[in-house]
Amino acid sequence: MSVSGRLIRYFPKIRPNNPSTNFHIRFIHFHHRADQQFDEIPQRNISSLNSLLASYLRNNDAPASWDLFLHMHRLRNDLNSYTFTPVLGACSALPNPVRGVQVHVLMIKTGSDSETVTKTALMDMYSKHGQLGDSVRVFNEMGFKDVVTWNAMLSSFLRHGYLVKALGVFEEMRKERVEFSEFTLCSVLKACASLNAYRQGKQVHALVIVMGRDLVVLSTALIDFYSTVEFIDEAMKIHGNLSWRNDKIMQNSLISGCVHNKKYNEAFSIISKMKPNIVALTSALAACSENSDLWIGKQIHGVAIRWSFISDTQLCNTLLDMYAKSGKISNALLVFKGMPRKDVVSWTSMIDAYGSHGHGVEALELFRKMGEEGSGVLPNNVTLLSVLSACGHSGMVEQGRKCFVSAKCYGVEPSPEHYACLMDILGRAGRIEDVWCLFDDMVKNGTKPTGAVWAELLNACRINQDFKRGEIAAKNLLELEPDKPGNYVALSNFYAATGKWDSVDSLRRVMKERGMSKELGSSRIAVSRANEKLETSLSL
Repeated sequence: MSVSGRLIRYFPKIRPNNPSTNFHIRFIHFHHRADQQFDEIPQRNISSLNSLLASYLRNNDAPASWDLFLHMHRLRNDLNSYTFTPVLGACSALPNPVRGVQVHVLMIKTGSDSETVTKTALMDMYSKHGQLGDSVRVFNEMGFKDVVTWNAMLSSFLRHGYLVKALGVFEEMRKERVEFSEFTLCSVLKACASLNAYRQGKQVHALVIVMGRDLVVLSTALIDFYSTVEFIDEAMKIHGNLSWRNDKIMQNSLISGCVHNKKYNEAFSIISKMKPNIVALTSALAACSENSDLWIGKQIHGVAIRWSFISDTQLCNTLLDMYAKSGKISNALLVFKGMPRKDVVSWTSMIDAYGSHGHGVEALELFRKMGEEGSGVLPNNVTLLSVLSACGHSGMVEQGRKCFVSAKCYGVEPSPEHYACLMDILGRAGRIEDVWCLFDDMVKNGTKPTGAVWAELLNACRINQDFKRGEIAAKNLLELEPDKPGNYVALSNFYAATGKWDSVDSLRRVMKERGMSKELGSSRIAVSRANEKLETSLSL
């Protein structure tokens, strides 16, 4: 059955006083303004009212747009496609998809559902409310489709994670000889980046050049694409070939790409030539965090204070992480305490900072404070993992168990990673039976063991010399992840602990035959100050 048939059957009429469609306008001043306008509705022409609907939507006042529409529907019988297009936009921005469905019914009854622009708005509404199937059906029922319609379908697939289908829409556009817009090409580049499809993205780049499209928008999209697929040199080349290079959004994108690809000096070089902004400084702090560059990080901190950026939560979260990874736990705490607004990332980062530096008691206390009603922020999966890790680093076995049990009080369902972390805590404390009991509980609760779980079981068996059950863990680990070198190293350590040196040699031969090698540890030290230029610019 078509969308139209199903809708008429189930949604016969819009009722302004229906609780599902009528809601309170949130701003008192709007009521006074609206009352006057509603009184004038019968006298005003439909074009001016439609313009008013669109005006509310352009000003991000979807509630006002919807309320005006309800009064128009009650007082007038000449609603047309120019009425429904902005109203559908308002429905997309408001909660509860029933509003949009009822508008669709009214469109069908008034014969206003044939215009391309209205149908496109209808597609977008269904997609934004998670009803991709209805969005696709509306698209398929359309006769004429312009580029905006095709773009809406492409965006719908992207929004719902159907990346290959999004590229399929692009191919159909080529077959139908639809003229691409900049939005089309940006969307396709986003899909290619998510799929790590370098070849297809390169073809889109060629298309941009051949078509002579606007590089103001597309350069940023191309930089994002090449950065994501880890061809940062291509991204740098695009930036270098432009006659204008001072676009803030594009520069921020390139800085972020350089950090993602560990080109820290290049990121610092770009920052040194531009006016500071929150996005650029946040990316630079991430580079300092990864590069253990405390000196530059402190200067960026100073710039953030000087430019009044320090109230930004994301920037402060990155700053906190930078200090923590540089070993400056007291500085990290000062940043945390000074944050005007703390989100779950802020709390989790501080808990993790305490834990990684052996301050398990402080991490646990912060976790408890976070769980209190006054914080306004509840722990999530990452928070639980951080506090369990903190307990493990500090040998706080019972406290770790209590945190694990309390997770469900916050709506957190333990994942295999949480089970593996608690198994590690118990195993290092010599409580091998508790480890296996926890494993049994995990299986009974329907959680499927991962490679990390079997690896922790194997390690616990090695520490506690539980060789019989260790063999079971080893077998399952290799069956699940046969190509991971770390698993062979863990198994080799297990056999070495049991004195089975023949098995150790056998595993080493298998690794050599498969071209596997043990991952090397590494440390980073600062041997020179390579960023004098940035230091000078930041001190100005």
